[in-house]
Amino acid sequence: NGNDYPTPDGTCIRDYIHVVDLAKGHLAAVRKLDQNPGLVTYNLGTGKGYSVMDIVTSFQHVTNIEIPHVFGPRRAGDIPASYTDPMLAEQELGWKAEKNLQDILRDAWRWQQKNPDGFN
Repeated sequence: NGNDYPTPDGTCIRDYIHVVDLAKGHLAAVRKLDQNPGLVTYNLGTGKGYSVMDIVTSFQHVTNIEIPHVFGPRRAGDIPASYTDPMLAEQELGWKAEKNLQDILRDAWRWQQKNPDGFN
């Protein structure tokens, strides 16, 4: 919601990650924990931010479907941009997100087409 953020296109920016990349990151963290017990925080993300409009435009490109959209008011408390710094995960876990935004959207669309009712 909102198109009045101080961002290039006015919509908020977030870091999107493919579920497979996230799962691989979790596995890498568990393996590391096995070797070196203790608390460490790893940011699992791409380190790249995409705006809501980037998502809409990319989804339209991936699916060849025009996405009607309307901007609503900003949600209270939403920040303009949020994305990770995955360098520690890359350095200590040897992990890095591999999938790009088009992969994420394409795979999500394929899954949705095969599972129109979600998880049943």
